Amino acid sequence: MNFYIKLIFFLSFSFNIYSQDPLDTGLEDRNTALNYAHYLNCSGAFEKKIDGKVYFFPCKNEEELQIKRMQMQVRPEVTEVWDPEPKVVIPGNSFGMAPSDAIILFDGTNLDSWIQENGEPKWSLSDGYMTVKPGSGGLYTKQSFGDCQLHIEFRTPSQIKGEGQGRGNSGVFFMQEMGVKGDVGYEVQVLDSYENRTYSNGQASSIYKQHIPLVNASKKPGEWQSYDIFFKAPLYDEKGKLLRPAYITVIHNGILVQNHVQIQGTTRYIGYPSYKLDKKKEPIMLQDHGDLISYRNIWIREL
Repeated sequence: MNFYIKLIFFLSFSFNIYSQDPLDTGLEDRNTALNYAHYLNCSGAFEKKIDGKVYFFPCKNEEELQIKRMQMQVRPEVTEVWDPEPKVVIPGNSFGMAPSDAIILFDGTNLDSWIQENGEPKWSLSDGYMTVKPGSGGLYTKQSFGDCQLHIEFRTPSQIKGEGQGRGNSGVFFMQEMGVKGDVGYEVQVLDSYENRTYSNGQASSIYKQHIPLVNASKKPGEWQSYDIFFKAPLYDEKGKLLRPAYITVIHNGILVQNHVQIQGTTRYIGYPSYKLDKKKEPIMLQDHGDLISYRNIWIREL
């Protein structure tokens, strides 16, 4: 028999070992017993009368059957799964570089993958990075995303101005529907949190107003930093009932800061989080909070 039939047999046999199965109660025909004998690595079949009815069992006798069953429990093939085979993805040449299956959102040459509510992007573009143009509004991906892995690099201004939330503020918003006012997405905070105290659930790499980062991994102002974010979108039924909340993992400058935390709802500045009915996919938005935050090397993988 081919591999797939063997695999089905092994898996079902492995399960049946721990429940009431035909090898305990008997098989109704000899051919089936002989098939079992083939995979138990024994030969022949024997009969046994149970409650006045004849049943068939693999192997020459009951003693051999029990020995083979015990051997089957530790055979490595029982737990080997060969299909499906994972597809090949070629990693980037160095840390932070896009793998072969990534969608490049920004490579430093243009803003073709982005849009603003009032049209084409007004953020500045120079030297391989883009910078917020204060007052122009957030920058949205033209493409919408649900479950994803996002890599993004950012830099807060080297010239320090302000303190707390007023120093190097921006944000990466998932599922931020364009044209809808208010806090409707899920934000990973971007902030200059190097020797800059603010409320803990609002500092860099926090899930804004919900989850405090495990550590503060911020670099000095003016140095490039990175987020690697793994986002699992909320799931709703056909009537709009929430079946599964969103989850997120964040790695800040190579350090785990959010470990598969549950998002409680939209990340609001004022009020408590709650879920709205999201589409399966929505744009990602980079926030204009009035500070000159720069971004580069942005890529995403759909999961």
